Amino acid sequence: MRYTQTSLKKLEDLFAELDYAIRYEKGNFHSGYCIVEHRKIAVVSKFFDTEARINCLLDILASFSFDPESLSEKSRELLEKWQKVKQETEETGTT
Repeated sequence: MRYTQTSLKKLEDLFAELDYAIRYEKGNFHSGYCIVEHRKIAVVSKFFDTEARINCLLDILASFSFDPESLSEKSRELLEKWQKVKQETEETGTT
């Protein structure tokens, strides 16, 4: 899996399927992102590059529960690929 604008767009589409809005804003965020309570908005630092944005969105996905069956087949496949990549990265300790 490569960290490209296309990959980021696909991940943003996955958030849209979950009814989450993503905003890229400046600010002092803990770990580069925050989730606005009781509203489906994820705010990511606009100063992050594509790879950091993808990693933040993956961290956000891991923080809330949802039914993967509610996603389209394409989004489920993408989610599985990214989860595998993230797990391998954490196991090897590389980025």
